[in-house]
Amino acid sequence: MNLDLFGDSSPTPAPPHILCPGAYALAGIAVADAPALWAEVQLITQISPWRHLSTPGGLRMSVAMSNCGPWGWVSDAAGYRYQRFDPLTGAPWPAMPQAFKTLASRMAALAGYPGFEADACLINRYAPGARMTLHQDKNEVDYGAPIVSVSLGLPAVFELGGLERGEPVQTVLLHHGDVLVWGGPARLRYHGVRAVPHGNHPLTGACRINLTFRQAA
Repeated sequence: MNLDLFGDSSPTPAPPHILCPGAYALAGIAVADAPALWAEVQLITQISPWRHLSTPGGLRMSVAMSNCGPWGWVSDAAGYRYQRFDPLTGAPWPAMPQAFKTLASRMAALAGYPGFEADACLINRYAPGARMTLHQDKNEVDYGAPIVSVSLGLPAVFELGGLERGEPVQTVLLHHGDVLVWGGPARLRYHGVRAVPHGNHPLTGACRINLTFRQAA
C-alpha cells in the first residue's frame, strides 16, 4: 500500500486519516508551528548536541539525534533505555519547550488519545541517505500512551508494519508539517523510515527533522 497523503499545498489540514486501527495521519497540521519548533530544536541541540548512537551490537546509527524533557532515549553496548542525563554532557537533558508539550497533547487528542503528556521527545536528524530500520518502541514503562511523531523539512517514506516482524508493510509519504499518531492496538506495530532522498528544504536545509513524543515513565 502506497499513500501520498501529505502535500504542502492544502490551505487547511485534512481530518485524521486512519492508517490502521489505532494509527492516524494528520496531514500538514503542524506547518504553522514548524518555524517555532525548528527554532527550539536549534536551541536544544546547542545544549545537547547531535550525536550518532550505536546499537547494542555496535552498529553506528545513520540518524543523528538528541533529546529533551525529563527522560532521554539512548543506545549503546549496554542496550536501549531511557535515562535522565545526557551521556555526552553529563547534565540533565534540556527542558521540553512548552510549544512541544502543547503540540504533542493536541495531536494525541485529535487522534483520539486525550490526556497525553509527553515526558520524552526524541529529536532525530535525517541527512540524505539516513534511514531507520523497522523496529518496535518497547522501552516505555506503559504502552497505554500513544506515540506522536512530527515531521519537519525534507520528505520521507514512513513504513508501518504489523505486530510481528515480516508482516506486510504499508508506506506513507510524509511531508513538512505532517503528524502521525499511533497507540492502542497499533502501539507495538513495527515501523521505520526509508532512506531520505537528497534535497534542500527552505526551513531545515538538507535534512529531515523528526520529533517523536513519548510517555517514557
